[in-house]
Order: sequence, then structure tokens, then C-alpha cells
Amino acid sequence: MAAGAVAFTASAAIFSQIAFAATLFSDNFEDGDTSGWSKSGGTWAVVSDGSKALQQSNSGSENAREFAGDTGWTNYTVSARVKPTSLASNGHAALLARSSSSTTFYRLALLPGSVQLQAVNSGSVTVLGSVSRTVSTGTWYTLSLTVSGSSISGSVDGSPVGSGSSSVASKGRIGVQTVYAAASFDDVTVSDAAGPGPTLTSTPSTGPTSTRSPSPTPTATKSPTPTPTGGGGGSTPTGSWPSSTGSVSVSGTVSVSGTLDGGMKRYCCIGDGSQSESQDPMFELADGATLKNVIIGSPAGDGVHCLGRCTIQNVWWEDVGEDAATFLGTSGGDSYVIGGGAKSASDKVFQHNGNGTVHISNFYASDIGKLYRGCGNCTNHYERHVTVDNVLLNKAKYVVGINTNWGDTATLTRVVVQGSSSIHVCAEYQGVAKGSEPKYLGDGMGDGHCNFSSSDITYK
Repeated sequence: MAAGAVAFTASAAIFSQIAFAATLFSDNFEDGDTSGWSKSGGTWAVVSDGSKALQQSNSGSENAREFAGDTGWTNYTVSARVKPTSLASNGHAALLARSSSSTTFYRLALLPGSVQLQAVNSGSVTVLGSVSRTVSTGTWYTLSLTVSGSSISGSVDGSPVGSGSSSVASKGRIGVQTVYAAASFDDVTVSDAAGPGPTLTSTPSTGPTSTRSPSPTPTATKSPTPTPTGGGGGSTPTGSWPSSTGSVSVSGTVSVSGTLDGGMKRYCCIGDGSQSESQDPMFELADGATLKNVIIGSPAGDGVHCLGRCTIQNVWWEDVGEDAATFLGTSGGDSYVIGGGAKSASDKVFQHNGNGTVHISNFYASDIGKLYRGCGNCTNHYERHVTVDNVLLNKAKYVVGINTNWGDTATLTRVVVQGSSSIHVCAEYQGVAKGSEPKYLGDGMGDGHCNFSSSDITYK
């Protein structure tokens, strides 16, 4: 378990603030868990590696990350011991600071033959400093990354890597990352050696992950798990679009832990409106988080990323860019899309890259390629499941696409189709390795993978 600042009482606030300023966060993983960390990709576990350490073991993963800390952290130093155990020629193992989204941060990276200090902005890399160095697998390296205002600097084993000036990210969490590499991470420490830490409020911190998100502020409680609707209940979607109650300007990914109730405000904008998967999401939901009552304007970047189980309730996408939402969690469980709607998704609305089950109910979509697609060529292959109930689709090419060779299933009830007489209701594919295109096998019905009958689909 990660160790954060100690809790404090009002009478001792000044002394606790001094203690908090010294060490913002630390984790040596000796308790054997990853409490306080949130995963995005890869295969992570706490293992014995001399002492307990956090290890990412899938060397084929193209982008594996674990994040921790507070989205409001500004000036600090993060250090960690890092041991690459496998490192491809185009791979790296890295320490991250000021992670304002899953693809925007500062990075100190161990690469074959060098160590680099980088600014990463929506996946685009600028090298701020570099030193030539033999990086050997099986060897521990101590990385230290300091962010102070626009000044960024890094060191390896106490020797400077470089420094530079950048305004890519002004605040954000810490993280560890591998790209086409496997590595162990240990003794992660964050201190305010670079300057003041986040401002303390009258509410004591009870852990290292006190997530801060732009207005409106999410509550600290988690919503109860919804009951899947399958076969009844829920209001019938009509295709009418809600009016916004106001606007919220978004300049970077909004991280949600707990519940963010947008009050039907319009959040805008991020990304370039293209189909590029390197765009940042507008919202990133931690495991168990809920996003509700939000209108997402255009461009919406890569929409919503669910890092684990999540609930997306009464959320409306004016113009889907890459995907409306991507489900990334790999620990199983159920995620829910309840109500809401989406327009103009030339490819797909909901992308399922992780495992578990996605439940879609009471939803409206217009001018779309697919409502749902289980990834057919991701780096990691999983058995995925989807239930679709009480949806209205206007001018859609597909309802769902699944991979039968990986055991995927789709259960469909009360699907109403308008203006799409030749729609593929449940397209079956043969999932393939990354870099190849999945093979379309045909449409299924009542075959154990595509679970519905003709009476479940109504054409208008």
C-alpha cells in the first residue's frame, strides 16, 4: 500500500503541513498490493525481486502504465528504482511526472544505449535532454525526475541526464511506464524538493490518491453498481437531444475517481476530431468511477477511457471522434452505459479492449459504424461480453462486432433500427494478432455467441 501524507487535526494543521511538504507519497510495495495505483494496459503484479517490487511482465505490451498520486500536484521530485528485465530495440522503461492524462506527461526513460528526459504531449515526444549509457536488463537504476514551474530535469544514479524548459503539463500525477519492455519498479518516492506541494484543505487526506478534477468536482463516494436492464425497464430512447445548462472549458484530460455529475453542462474541447488513437481522452475514469449528466462537445479527442469497471450514465456525444468510450479494464467485472446518446461515429461508438462485460441500455445513436466492437487485433486477447437492451439506432451499419474464436458473446434485446434495413446485427469475426486485420466470418443469431432472435430486432 502506498504511504501518503499523515492525517492531521485542525489544531495541528501547521505541523502536518510541514510533514506533508516533506514527503507527498511513497511506496515500496512490501505490503504486496497496488492500492493507490491505477493501471492502463500491461500485466502488472507485485512480485519478489530481492524485495517486493511492482512488475510489468508483458514485454509485448505497446504502452503499459501505472499512475498514482494527486492530479493537483505541481512542483515535486519523483524518484524510483527501475530494473528492465526485457527491452526491445524500440522499447523503454520510464518514470513519469505531471501526468495530466494517459498520454501527456514528463518522462525519464531508460532506452537501449541511452537515458532520455522527454516532454510528451498527446503522444508527441520532445527530447529535453539525453546521455549515452549502456542500459542492461537485470540491472537496477535509480531515476529521479524533478518538475519545478517550467523547469524539468532528470538524473540516473545521481548523474544528470539533462534539463530543459517546457509548458506541456503544469500539474499531474506520477507514473511508471513500459513500452515494448518488461520491468520492475520499487521504492517510489515523491517529495516537494522542487517547491510547494498541493494546497491543503480543511479535509484531511486519508491516502495518496486525492484526485482533483476540474469543476464540477466529483464526489468522494462511489455509486452503487447498477443492475443490468436486460429484458425490461428503462425509458425508451426517442432520439431527442438534451439542451446544455452551461459550458465547461477543457484543456486536458479530466480524471474522475468517484462520481462526476456534470449537471448537463457541455464539456469542450480536446483533440483534433480525427480518428487518431493517440489523442487524449476527455475523461479518464478510475476503477469504480461514474460519469453522468454530461454533454461532450466536438472535438472530443478519444472520448472516455474506463481504466477498470465504470458507469457512464446520461452522457451525450455531439460528434464522436475516434471512439465515444473505450473500456480498458483487465480485471473482469461489469461496466455500464445507461441512457445518453452519440452522433457521427464513422467507425464505432464503444470500443472494448479489456475484458469483462459491457452493458449498454436505453441508448440512442445516429450515423454510426458500429455501436460496439470487441477489439479484434489488440496486443492482448481476452474473452469479452456485451449486453445491449432498449436502444434506438438511426443509420447504423452494425449493432455489435465480436470475436468468436476468443469466446466473445453478445446478448441483444429490444433493439430498434431506423433507416438501416441492411444493418449487420451481430457480426462475427476471427480475432487476430496485432498488426493484422480481423477476418469477418458472417452474421450470427442464436448460436451461443450472438444471443438473440429476430423478435428482438425491430425495423422502422
